[in-house]
Amino acid sequence: MLGTKKSSNRYGQRVTRIEPPSLEEAIAAAQGLTDNIEGQVEIASQLMGMPEEEVRPVVLKISAETRQPQRTVVADRVLDRGEGAKVVVVERRRPRLAIR
Repeated sequence: MLGTKKSSNRYGQRVTRIEPPSLEEAIAAAQGLTDNIEGQVEIASQLMGMPEEEVRPVVLKISAETRQPQRTVVADRVLDRGEGAKVVVVERRRPRLAIR
């Protein structure tokens, strides 16, 4: 679905290539706009010009992969103050970048 746009200027004719986004790029854009799954399906399908029934399984698959943050639990005992064990939880959330 490549489109081209031709325009003339004083230096000659210029051709601009117009490409629609890939499905993964459209889903990443929809995830950046809303956290609602149905909203993501609607936005991605409108960006791609595809029916929602074809986009929904891919959105659900990608959102299931990106929804789980990585967790690291570190337990450390502080003995000099006489306190109990302290637990530190670190979560790393992946940034919402375009999937390539």
